[in-house]
Amino acid sequence: MTPVDLLDLDSLLDDEERQIRSVVRRLVDDRVRPHVADWYERGHVPARELAREFGRLGLLGMHLTGYGCAGSTAVAYGLACLELEAGDSGVRSLVSVQGSLAMYAIWRYGSEEQKQRWLPAMATGEAIGCFGLTEPDHGSDPASMATRARRDGDDWLLHGGKMWITNAPVADVAVIWARAEEGVRGFAVPLDSPGVSVREIRRKMSLRASVTGEIALDDVRLPADALLPGAAGLKAPLSCLTEARHGIVWGALGAARDCLETTLAYAGTRTQFGRPLAGFQLTQAKLADMAVEWQKGFLLALHLGRLADAGKLRPEQVSVGKLNNVREALAIARQCRTILGANGVSGEYPIMRHANNLESVLTYEGTSEIHQLVIGQRLTGLSAFA
Repeated sequence: MTPVDLLDLDSLLDDEERQIRSVVRRLVDDRVRPHVADWYERGHVPARELAREFGRLGLLGMHLTGYGCAGSTAVAYGLACLELEAGDSGVRSLVSVQGSLAMYAIWRYGSEEQKQRWLPAMATGEAIGCFGLTEPDHGSDPASMATRARRDGDDWLLHGGKMWITNAPVADVAVIWARAEEGVRGFAVPLDSPGVSVREIRRKMSLRASVTGEIALDDVRLPADALLPGAAGLKAPLSCLTEARHGIVWGALGAARDCLETTLAYAGTRTQFGRPLAGFQLTQAKLADMAVEWQKGFLLALHLGRLADAGKLRPEQVSVGKLNNVREALAIARQCRTILGANGVSGEYPIMRHANNLESVLTYEGTSEIHQLVIGQRLTGLSAFA
């Protein structure tokens, strides 16, 4: 039995949703699982190659419409994220940043010329994008960003830096957010522009099968048409984060499911004191509690997906999903590690890799504390951010 079978959750999905999930699962089984432990150990992933494969399957920007995008439902996109992260959080991050941050920002706020220039190539994986909001000194507080944009005739000059930017070392374009005289603005910045330099961040202990970088902007001169005309104010980048968080709500369940399935198989065959580990009461109690939390997380993700498809999903509802599902997924990974004992820290099993990755997922796209404050503000009507 798998965690999904306990409450017959598949009955809540339609045939198309199950088919999309199966296709992505096969891709992960064929292309990710045989190699991901090595990618993680080496701190290297063939991001461009994977992007093209994901693009051929229609996974990049799959929930967007037009410009070569698949136009799938939010639930279908969520299920794809779940299967990708069952392979590795870093692999899902490649798809999330490409589609839900970089492509979404251009799709929602860009000009028609920007959309035509970037989105078709990004949908196929021939062009890779990244999203430059976080800065070395400003993570959870983007309103204090130090990157500046100023007009110089018809051009713009950008100066500053962005940190912890997924895909940056392999990206062709970055959506950069900067403070201008009239407020926060977004720009589509080709990363081969003079004055742009990208440094890959190495020695990570988490998300090692993902490329992460720092972007330095030294008075980068951009033409007027680099500005995303529809993006004005901090609400624009925050709306992109909400879009990406929805995928994380689902994705974290994939990492947790892989841990659970691995642990169920291990506990059924590992013998101690003359019986399988799965036959001990304490082991079954752990497995039962983890499976129940996984079911609840899936039902929450599915409810949010249905709300999104109905056009009714609110940001604080996404915060509920991100806070709960990532927190519980990390707890599941840690508990699974205890059942595997020393083998739980071995690279021969995925448990510790998932646990390490989820430490990053817990932090990015809003820390748990930020989501608690978002929910608290909704409940009380009072902001505790300042």
